[in-house]
Amino acid sequence: MELIITRTYYPTGTNGKLYVGDDLLCYTIELPWRDNEPGLSCIPEGCYEVTLRDSKRFGRHLYLPHVPGRSFILIHPANSALKELRGCIAPVNQLTGYGTGFPSRPAFGRLVGIVEEAIGKGELVTLEIKRVN
Repeated sequence: MELIITRTYYPTGTNGKLYVGDDLLCYTIELPWRDNEPGLSCIPEGCYEVTLRDSKRFGRHLYLPHVPGRSFILIHPANSALKELRGCIAPVNQLTGYGTGFPSRPAFGRLVGIVEEAIGKGELVTLEIKRVN
């Protein structure tokens, strides 16, 4: 299964649209692009494997294990990239500003359910990130 994020970059955050195939599922928020600096930047455009992961902090969430120059890049709930993200991606139902959106948990829940189902069927799940502007 292929997920696609089309991004628009702003000085204070990155906004995206997340598609499952051709269908828009939700929006995304991320940190602004800052040359892939760990903890300060969104990740580079490209194609990444998506896996399931569990932790005490986020419970069940999505993990991108092979991001160049980065580690522990997750997809998890958040409503403000600058306040809550360190390079990860947060799905949201609605964008409210540059790198901000609301609510995140319902969008996140839908996304995890879709990915869990695909992985349960033995499918490889990938995320392609590309620029719109």
